Amino acid sequence: QVQLVESGGGLVQAGGSLRLSCAASKSIFSINTMGWFRQAPGKQRDMVAGIASTGNTNYADSVKGRFTISRDNAKNTVYLQMNSLKPEDTAVYYCNAYNMGYNFWGQGTQVTVSS
Repeated sequence: QVQLVESGGGLVQAGGSLRLSCAASKSIFSINTMGWFRQAPGKQRDMVAGIASTGNTNYADSVKGRFTISRDNAKNTVYLQMNSLKPEDTAVYYCNAYNMGYNFWGQGTQVTVSS
């Protein structure tokens, strides 16, 4: 079991930047994959970015080149740096930990991008 707490969301103008943080309640060193998902009103929850314990990363096509995921194992924290934000990035962003067949979720943080 691992608890995840997101922070860093807010309101930003199009073209701006935000950095989301996800603090875990235990070591993330051996967790298979840490990731960020987002869910806009009336839409399904979609993967935004993921980072494996090996450091390998993957991104949704819609955010490639604009978002960067990273992990600091010493701080048990995962980050999502979001640049060149667009109104269509508006959503609740959720941190996810996937390990040995189990998924754990944070409570989400709202990101709103105004045009």
